[in-house]
Amino acid sequence: MKNKKWIAIMWALAVIPAILTLLFWDRLPEQIPNRWSFNGVVSYGGKGNLWLMAALGPGMAALFQFLPRLDPKKENYKNFMGYYNAFAIVMEAFILVMVGIILVETFRPGTLRVGKVVMVLLSLLFLGMGSVMGKVKPNWFMGIRTPWALSDPDVWNKTHRLGGWVFFLVGLINIPVALLCPEKVCAAIFFTALMAGCVLTYVMSYRWYKLKNRE
Repeated sequence: MKNKKWIAIMWALAVIPAILTLLFWDRLPEQIPNRWSFNGVVSYGGKGNLWLMAALGPGMAALFQFLPRLDPKKENYKNFMGYYNAFAIVMEAFILVMVGIILVETFRPGTLRVGKVVMVLLSLLFLGMGSVMGKVKPNWFMGIRTPWALSDPDVWNKTHRLGGWVFFLVGLINIPVALLCPEKVCAAIFFTALMAGCVLTYVMSYRWYKLKNRE
């Protein structure tokens, strides 16, 4: 990342979870909710786990900022840097929302249907990723890095266009499913569709590579 404005926004989002954890630390009970099953069962753990979640933000921000400099294909990043920056900020916002959910459910249990909220958030995340996946150019850190896509730019582009449609459709279909269906049904549909789409993308990436090299 080179744009100072994007870097500032990303780091601001990255440190907010740690600030919230620090502000609420003395009021937190020793055990806080940290996992929700799709059956509605809540698992509890030590409040120190919240620091682990909060630490993800700065850790990921550092990776997002410096990984492009280490990539042998770093010249390609200039062709999709805007999408890379947006993805980094969305991921930081996702972590912030998850920390917020834990805090809300700690102090006001039952306020949220956490399973539904998380599935809607995941659906929106995949919807967003799918809409930009086709713009990602060959690199070693971001995207669908099949060995065949990494070996050929044309195969990379085809793989990512297909993968983008898979992610977009999985997210689009799962939003109404998440809102209307029980959490367990929603999760089964989401992960089944995602796995099927990923298998299709990998198979087609292999086929495109073989067809091109046969020619």
